[in-house]
Amino acid sequence: MKKLFLVTLLFASVQGFAQVKFTINGNVAGVKDTVDKVYVNYRLNGDWKQDSVAVTDKKYTISGSMDEASIGYFRASYKRAVAQRINQKRDVTSVYLEGTTITAVHTDSFANVKVNGSKSHDAYVALNNKMKPFTAEIEELNNEYRALAANKDEAGIAKLEAKYDGIEKRQKEVYKSEFLANPSSPIAMYILERYAGYDINADEVDPLFAKLPASAKESKTGKEMTQKLNIARITGIGKLAPDFTQNDTLGNPVALKSFRGKYLLIDFWASWCGPCRKENPNVVKAFNKYKDKGFTILGVSLDQPNAKDRWMKAIHDDQLTWTQVSDLQYWKNAVAVQYGVQAIPQNFLLDREGKIVAKNLRGEALDKKLDELLK
Repeated sequence: MKKLFLVTLLFASVQGFAQVKFTINGNVAGVKDTVDKVYVNYRLNGDWKQDSVAVTDKKYTISGSMDEASIGYFRASYKRAVAQRINQKRDVTSVYLEGTTITAVHTDSFANVKVNGSKSHDAYVALNNKMKPFTAEIEELNNEYRALAANKDEAGIAKLEAKYDGIEKRQKEVYKSEFLANPSSPIAMYILERYAGYDINADEVDPLFAKLPASAKESKTGKEMTQKLNIARITGIGKLAPDFTQNDTLGNPVALKSFRGKYLLIDFWASWCGPCRKENPNVVKAFNKYKDKGFTILGVSLDQPNAKDRWMKAIHDDQLTWTQVSDLQYWKNAVAVQYGVQAIPQNFLLDREGKIVAKNLRGEALDKKLDELLK
């Protein structure tokens, strides 16, 4: 499933690792607009941190500590008479930060930057150059998608999704090839994360993870990947879905095992999730078509604390007439964490015995699979 149609979260949960101290010295003399401030976002203690610094004599210096060598996202603000919207291609860039002093020379636009002093960044740029053809294809499809969405052309969007899937498959092949060529690369874990995606197939990822050097496996990101793989091994297709109990909208506990005997779709969503709300009509259609043939749905909402009213309103507005549960803990929803959910909408289709038979079925794919199982 395409990331364009998902809300994702890649979060850190492992603590207690030594931090990496970085310094970046930037020069914006070549930028056409007058840059007056630079912002940088990076990971610290598992959360995103933002620092900013004023530009003096067309130069800036930012120092900080981060969880480990990883990407920092930089943005420029300008001295302008009239404010302009942020342009990703002009105002935003990324630098792979590590425990060194790094120089960054911005030319023409802030986003056009030459970096020295980071071997990780050199490898990152080389990888991005190989991914540029896919980036161009995706941008073209995004333009098509906006036109189709404006015309509410659902059939056209469905065909477009197949194209996204094809690009994603080819991207994964490149990531795998790059990883296998150098599993000791300073960005090997970054490449592996891109290959694994949000819906991790342990059978595919485990052999690659085993090739990493011990230092990478023991890193913060390595420990996080270990946790994700542990979950992926027990939530893969053919596995018995882990049992859980969570309260419904009335506060009554609902156990997964109570649905045995029916095909069940565990549907992870939230009222605040735009892609989820757009997918809900397809889920409603499938429910109404197959509910009398041994199929039902259990909705698990990742709504936020103190947002029960919004959750209830979304259930009513979208006509979700099946059982709904939530602990209103956002991305920390206990069931979402148990199932390794890093993006929504996401779903798991269970057979009558509670085994997972399919995952992340959307639109016609859901209808086709149910028709196959419930003939």
